[in-house]
Amino acid sequence: MKQAPVKVPESIEILGIPVHKVTMNQSISLARQFMAETGYRQIATVNPEFIMAARQDAQFMSVLRHADLCIPDGIGLIYASRWMGKPLPERVAGSELVYHLAEQAAQNGWRLFLLGAAPGVAEEAAAIFKTLYPGLAIAGTYAGSPAEAENEAIVSLINESEADLLFVAYGAPNQDKWIARNRDALTTVRLAMGVGGSLDFVTGRSLRAPEWVQNLGLEWLYRLLREPWRWRRMLALPQFAIRVLFNRRGVK
Repeated sequence: MKQAPVKVPESIEILGIPVHKVTMNQSISLARQFMAETGYRQIATVNPEFIMAARQDAQFMSVLRHADLCIPDGIGLIYASRWMGKPLPERVAGSELVYHLAEQAAQNGWRLFLLGAAPGVAEEAAAIFKTLYPGLAIAGTYAGSPAEAENEAIVSLINESEADLLFVAYGAPNQDKWIARNRDALTTVRLAMGVGGSLDFVTGRSLRAPEWVQNLGLEWLYRLLREPWRWRRMLALPQFAIRVLFNRRGVK
């Protein structure tokens, strides 16, 4: 019997970018369903910075609009959706989802490949995942870069590893563009997700805000205080808020 295609919950558009109305549990379930299918799926961890960057980058905009699942990874999206009268159910943090997907990989025999981050980070993160989730098969790790000159060699490395699940830690928008442009070149990968700095969190190089800070929606401030060099990137947050406030429907 032919398997029915995965039904992804509806999305809302926030300033032209689709964001799916999913919870963490639904995102994990959808990942399992994607992995049960043949073909290649992409998860994008959308936040206000993504949206403001995409408004200035047509290629990135196209990648996000064509991703198979855009999770709401940013408290600003939750507030914006409520203002628009189309509330998203909850924030789905990519830095938490990576743990759940690694656990699912261990339970279901998926081979996980970690690509990107600084040299040595992917290897260390892989070792931590294997300790947390016994039986996890690490197909490979590699830092590399998203540069076109390295693309063919990296794709060959991943294909030879027979990876099923791929985490790409090149930061947005490079990681998401890399995943999209290699949709047809990656022959064994069934699900790929851009994970940004998540591997740095896994290895302890960066620290997430305490849970009570996250619950107040102030994780961005915590990161800014710990990493003041991020202030230029944080300028996207007030710009995003102004755009949403003055455009209730979030269309332009």
